[in-house]
Amino acid sequence: MTSTGTSQPPYKQLRRPTTDRMIAGVASGIGRYFNVDPTLVRVIFAVIGLLTGGIAVLAYPIMWFLIPAEPADAPAWPHPGTAGATTATPTWPGPGPQPPAPPVY
Repeated sequence: MTSTGTSQPPYKQLRRPTTDRMIAGVASGIGRYFNVDPTLVRVIFAVIGLLTGGIAVLAYPIMWFLIPAEPADAPAWPHPGTAGATTATPTWPGPGPQPPAPPVY
């Protein structure tokens, strides 16, 4: 029996990237996984560390140990060319005509 269902995108993996890292890549990996800016993740780490008196800072080396590093030969994020990856430009979802593009300076 063959399946003719739609192809599903590859599942997300929490990895520490080899590029875009400051110390160990934990914040960058979390940012990529949740699709947020790694700087925001770093700020959240700092604020939580201050609010807990430094106890939450112990989570960073634990995550450094537990989150695997991304392989050196891995393609650039978000892994173009994999099944389910889209490279098309987004379309206007709203009603009516699409607004003009902003000017490029």
